[in-house]
Amino acid sequence: MRPIAGSITALVTPMRGGEVDFKAFEKLVDWQIREGSDGLVICGTTGESPTLTFEEEDRLFDLSLRGAGGRVPVIFGTGSNDTRTAIERTRYAEAKGADAALLVSPYYNKPSQEGLYQHFKAIHDSTGIPLVLYNIPGRCGVDILPPLMQRLSQLPRVIGVKDATGDVARAQRTRTECGPDFIQLSGNDDSAAAFLAAGGVGRISVASNVVPSLYARLHKAWDAGDRPAFRQLADRLDPLNRVLFVEPSPGPVKYALHLLGLCSEEVRLPLAPCQPATRKQVEEVLERLGLLKARAA
Repeated sequence: MRPIAGSITALVTPMRGGEVDFKAFEKLVDWQIREGSDGLVICGTTGESPTLTFEEEDRLFDLSLRGAGGRVPVIFGTGSNDTRTAIERTRYAEAKGADAALLVSPYYNKPSQEGLYQHFKAIHDSTGIPLVLYNIPGRCGVDILPPLMQRLSQLPRVIGVKDATGDVARAQRTRTECGPDFIQLSGNDDSAAAFLAAGGVGRISVASNVVPSLYARLHKAWDAGDRPAFRQLADRLDPLNRVLFVEPSPGPVKYALHLLGLCSEEVRLPLAPCQPATRKQVEEVLERLGLLKARAA
C-alpha cells in the first residue's frame, strides 16, 4: 500500500447549473497532483457527499482514479449512517481499486460506543480494503472515544483515523494506545500543525484545495526536520485555515476556487453561497497570499 500521509486534499465537487461539473473536477484532480498533494479524498463531506447521487459518486470515483493514474493514493468517502449502505459503497471502492475508504461515524442515529464498534466491524468484515475512520463529533453527534479507537485499531484493516475532534492532546493518547503505525491524520486545518507534534503524520485538508503546493511544502518541511521553514509556512497559511470556516464548508473554499478560476462557487442546498462579508474576508486572505495577483498575471 502506498503511504497515506502528508498533505491530502479533501477535494471539492465542482457544480454548475445544479449538476456536477465533471470537466472541472478532472482538471482539479490533475492540478492537485501536479502541485504536490500527497493524496486525494473523493466524495468526503468537503465534496458535498450528502447531496450526491450514487451515480454521481461512481463517476467521480472513476475519474479520480483515471486522473491520478497511480501517482498518489486516492481515498473514497464511503461512510453512511446506514451500515448496509456503507458496506455496499465500500465494496464498490474496493472493486474499483481505491487505496482506502474513509468511513465517517454514523450521523443523526447517535449510536452507542458499542453500536459504533459493531458498525465499523461489520464494514471491516464485509470488505477487504484498508479503512480510515473519520471522527467528527461536531457534525455527527457521536465521538469515537479513545477506548473505542484502541479497540477498533485491533481490526487488521482499520489503518488509521481522520481526527476532527479539535482535541490535539488526543493524538498523543491515540499514539500511545493504538501504536505508532496507526495512521493519524488531522481533520482540522487550524490545528494540523500542532497535531503533527502530538503524533500525527499528516492532514486531510480543506484549505489545500486552494494552494496545494504550500501545504505540501509545509509537510515536507516537517518530515525533513526543517522547523524554521515549517513555522514560516504554518504562520503564512494560518489566516487561510481560519477564513475558510467562517461559514459552513465548502462554501468559502469554493468561493476561493472561483476567484482563482478553477471552478464555480456553486454549492448544493441546503448549503448556500457565501455572504458578502465572508467573500470580502476570503478575497483579502488570497490577496495577502499573493494568489489573486498571480492569477491576474
